[in-house]
Amino acid sequence: MPKSAAKNPIKKATKYTAFDAAEYLDSEEAIAEYLNAALADPNPDVFLAALSDAVKARGVANVAEAAGLGRESLYKTLSPGAAPRYDTVRKLVSALGVQLHAEPAE
Repeated sequence: MPKSAAKNPIKKATKYTAFDAAEYLDSEEAIAEYLNAALADPNPDVFLAALSDAVKARGVANVAEAAGLGRESLYKTLSPGAAPRYDTVRKLVSALGVQLHAEPAE
């Protein structure tokens, strides 16, 4: 074995899988906590992304049906940069089995 090969062993590349929050949103409690954390961010896209993760966790078709929306409409509603109507967000949150509420600021 050449000396240079012994000094510089070949390292195998580490493989990572993409994090998917939907895999961990397995209860209404987890979904509520996740959405509440997203609401704390002033960027509305953060909440939409969290809502999208929760919808994915519950199944897009199931949530769309429970909310009275078409699947395509739901995808458009949750796309980055979308500005969904309040009543649409309310329907989605309700279809996920959680509710939004306000608390006094700390």
